[in-house]
Amino acid sequence: MSQVEPAVTYTSELPGDFTALLELYETLGWNFLNLNIGDLQAMCAGSWYSVYAYEGKRLVGMGRVISDGVLTGLLCGICVHPDVQARGIGTGIVQRLVMQCEKFGVIPQLLCEQELEGYYERLGFTAFTIGMKKHIAR
Repeated sequence: MSQVEPAVTYTSELPGDFTALLELYETLGWNFLNLNIGDLQAMCAGSWYSVYAYEGKRLVGMGRVISDGVLTGLLCGICVHPDVQARGIGTGIVQRLVMQCEKFGVIPQLLCEQELEGYYERLGFTAFTIGMKKHIAR
C-alpha cells in the first residue's frame, strides 16, 4: 500500500512563527549572514508580496517579490525544503508570484545561479542581462 503525501497549500499570510523559516534557511545552507527570527520577519513583512508553501502544518517553501508595485518586481528567496523538492512546489510558488506581478502589470525579474537557468526558462523566463552584486560586511 502506498503512502499518501499531505496536500501542499499556499498562502500569502505571514507565518505566525518564523522559527520554521529560520530552520528552512539553515537546512538549505542559506543563513551565511546569520539572520535571526526578527531579521526574517522584517524581510518578509517588508516584501511587496510573499508566498509560503505548507505540507500539512509544516512550512516547506517560500518565495517573495520586492517591488514598487508599478514597474519591476524582483523575485527572491525562492526555496523548497530538500525533503520535498522535485514535487512542483517551487513551480507553484513561482507561478503565484508571477500571477501577482501580472495582476498589477509589474514585470517579474529574478537573479539565479547559472545551474537554475533551465528551470526558470521552463517557467517562461529569459536571460536578459548580467547581474552584479557588492559584498558588504554585516
